[in-house]
Amino acid sequence: MSELLKKHSMDRLLIPASAIEPAGLKDLIALGFMPEIAGGARGFNQSGDVVTETADGRPLNDLWNEYQQALGLYNAQRDVLMRVFAFPVTKVIEDVFQGGDTVDFEEASEFGVPRSVRSTPPTYFSLGYSFKWWDIGARFTWEFLAESDAQQVDNLNNLILEADNRNQFNQVMKQLLNNVTRTASISGNNYSVFPIYNGDSTVPPRYKNTIHAANHQHFLTSGAATVDPGDLTGTGSMYAHLSHHGYSWQEGSALILMVNSAQMATIRGFKVGVGGAEYDFIQSGAIPDWAMTATDIANLQDRPAAAPPGTFNGLTVQGRYGPWLVVEDDLIPAAYMVGFASGGSLAATNLIGIREHAKSSLRGLRLVKGPDADYPIINSYYQRGFGTGVRQRGAGVVMQVTTNGSYTIPTGYTW
Repeated sequence: MSELLKKHSMDRLLIPASAIEPAGLKDLIALGFMPEIAGGARGFNQSGDVVTETADGRPLNDLWNEYQQALGLYNAQRDVLMRVFAFPVTKVIEDVFQGGDTVDFEEASEFGVPRSVRSTPPTYFSLGYSFKWWDIGARFTWEFLAESDAQQVDNLNNLILEADNRNQFNQVMKQLLNNVTRTASISGNNYSVFPIYNGDSTVPPRYKNTIHAANHQHFLTSGAATVDPGDLTGTGSMYAHLSHHGYSWQEGSALILMVNSAQMATIRGFKVGVGGAEYDFIQSGAIPDWAMTATDIANLQDRPAAAPPGTFNGLTVQGRYGPWLVVEDDLIPAAYMVGFASGGSLAATNLIGIREHAKSSLRGLRLVKGPDADYPIINSYYQRGFGTGVRQRGAGVVMQVTTNGSYTIPTGYTW
């Protein structure tokens, strides 16, 4: 037997897989011996040689099945913030309707027949979406699993789920806060991945009597170091930049304003007649009494029916300022405000398109099997393929609260 033993760099004795009886594997591990790893330079393990459970006795295949079920639920629910921003797409290129000709009646005459309609086909805008594969190794090696209990393995799985969620959110926020048009290579051809309107010479479609110019811009600056009511409503405001594309409360759009807590502290104090405010800020019913100021309480007492809903599709609403449902979230960088129209959870009219693979089996976060088919969790890894692009370029607006005259992409949001 001594001729079979080899010194391991971790001060454990390795035994070739062929010399180990499966029934005695646990006893050997307890004595400090380890089987050589499958596929290594020292030989191959047989299926009976593989560690089949964690240190506390949980079968590895049970963990694999549980993780697959958990991923199914995770992919179905998705983050609530992305649901109100986004709409899932699977096409590599999407043609979004931009508008068509209008026609007019003419006054009838008793002589002759009216002119017939001659109309050009409706216009569409071809939108590209980026796409990348992202992955992370779980590194569930047999040695790790032999020494770890199920709670440690579960914790690693949960860390990866959180990393995936954060990565998706960061990519969506980059798409929203970055004013640079990107290029995606799709089937050997290059297509533009557009941000919201950024003055790139694209002429937005006409809305009612509003005719837009080629330098139309939805990346704005406040012109002051502090947010004021005129930034949110009125001529040239964030609201005006949505309503002149047809996104307004009159047209049935839910308008969400997302701000950092630094800007929320100022917006909460807006009141008619003070600083040019057109509206009182009205706290939502989700805010407890102890968090309200005397002004908040007075506003609710004066107009109890004006209290906005406490939530919108899972988002906690701080209150309403005029047409805006205001959401506070420090995932929004300080000194930046994001306004957008939402049609609801994963609605086709939402701002951002999240592209996934055309094959349904390749969508969502996937746990890919390791090389051993009998124990797939060993050396498995997590993978997701997705990309982003703006679907409705007029449905979002970003304002930087700054005295600078030009918009600056926030730190960490460049491509």
